Amino acid sequence: MPPRWCVCAGSRTVETALRVDVLMDRLEQYRPTSTGMLIQRAVPASRQHLFERQTRLDRATICAPDRELWILHTRGEPMPADADPGRVQALLLDGSWQAVQVMLPHIEGWGRRVRLPATAPSRYWLRDAQIPGRLSTVEALIVLLEGFGEREPAAQLRLQFELHVFAGLLARGKRAEAERFLVDSPVRTALPELAEKLLSSRRLG
Repeated sequence: MPPRWCVCAGSRTVETALRVDVLMDRLEQYRPTSTGMLIQRAVPASRQHLFERQTRLDRATICAPDRELWILHTRGEPMPADADPGRVQALLLDGSWQAVQVMLPHIEGWGRRVRLPATAPSRYWLRDAQIPGRLSTVEALIVLLEGFGEREPAAQLRLQFELHVFAGLLARGKRAEAERFLVDSPVRTALPELAEKLLSSRRLG
């Protein structure tokens, strides 16, 4: 972010028993809206793997031998109710819907495909034409943590996500939209001074 919309003062790190890996389409690493990059910042123990069509993925370098691999996808089986996050490795696919469909054949058979329970609509206001029922990568991780009962890590990660979106809207000059977003955001109560500071900034040019 430009310094006037820096969110470092609100940065928090998230610790979880779940092992988190992100398989990221190479284009996402250059997008300031990327929530896959946000996961890397907010969850220091997570790992990021870049996906390129011409490069063969090495299962041994991604999959943890002591954990069951879950690949999050809308066409997976329901999330098991009694799973232990300390025994699970979650692989999140980060990219456009089309990019994710390209990734899937490359990791077919690596682990269990799991779909998340139904949730509230996405709060990812930084990208247009959000498809109902689909979440950003970090929102999928938040829902997964909640499903495991890891409510505090989920809440901390949600705060980082909401701050990311709020500051991103302001950086685009969408102040009115940012103010609407803030009404239902935990940023308003958890980081009131930072929220006010960001709102008082002005877009240059």
